[in-house]
Amino acid sequence: MAVLPICKYGDPILRKKCEPVKEITPELRKLALDMLETMYDAPGVGLAAPQIGKNIRLVVIDVSHPEDEEKDPHIMFNPEWEPESDAEMVDYDEGCLSVPDIFCNVVRPDRVTVRYNDIDGNPVEIKNCDELFARCIQHECDHLEGDLFVDKISTADRTLNQSKLRKMAKETKENLAKKSKR
Repeated sequence: MAVLPICKYGDPILRKKCEPVKEITPELRKLALDMLETMYDAPGVGLAAPQIGKNIRLVVIDVSHPEDEEKDPHIMFNPEWEPESDAEMVDYDEGCLSVPDIFCNVVRPDRVTVRYNDIDGNPVEIKNCDELFARCIQHECDHLEGDLFVDKISTADRTLNQSKLRKMAKETKENLAKKSKR
């Protein structure tokens, strides 16, 4: 497995709506495992394909605690979620590997059902996902739509972090320009 570079805020790939995965190939299975390795290395609890420069509907999530000996990874191809009928809207401080060092409150449903295909292409449905797992599902699926958590923050948080976000976007665009000249 390999640790992949993570795209940062300001990279246009993070704003694209991702394409569905039509067939889970050996290359995509390897990519999913590399994404898990990248997420653990970062360290994070979720990673979406656009964050490593791939415009496909694939996310990996593992909300097990780092001190847990047993990992609980979820590899989700073409994930879709919906709130449970009795879900409540709750706020929580979110961060993102593509938007480092910024954490802001985001309001989301507290319980969801998620449907996806696993690494072998089998359909999976998990009902009553809650707590951090529910939040990660929603956050990572947002990436597949070209949305970032900073799009969902309050006006006060946006004002507070505006200069950091502008600086990050400028640095990212400069780095991408340097890479394209090589």
